[in-house]
Amino acid sequence: MVRSGAGDVDGYLAEVPDGRRDALTRLRRLCRAELKGFDEVMAYGMPAYEREGAAEIAFASQKQYVSFYLMRSDVREAFEERLAGQDMGKGCLRFRKPGDIDFDLVRDLLRAVAAAPGKTC
Repeated sequence: MVRSGAGDVDGYLAEVPDGRRDALTRLRRLCRAELKGFDEVMAYGMPAYEREGAAEIAFASQKQYVSFYLMRSDVREAFEERLAGQDMGKGCLRFRKPGDIDFDLVRDLLRAVAAAPGKTC
């Protein structure tokens, strides 16, 4: 599933393959716990977290991996050393298996995003 037609995150999670649902549900709980004041929305067919109408975080179940989108270049730069060994695209972390998700790293990234507004890419 690259782009979902679900109207909300509950619907999105219901569509996710069983082997990924627990990990994505855990990502959602972490986002909701750390991103106080953000709105949880569906954007581009995936769960996203917006502040003042701009998505700063999103996640998705892709065909080959789970993606965690970090749309703040300032946070990516601040975490450059910790992200160096990760499978990354321009604005996303890719986890080939749900068990590969580094939830401690994700939590720290979320906290950095929540700490202050910044420009999104």
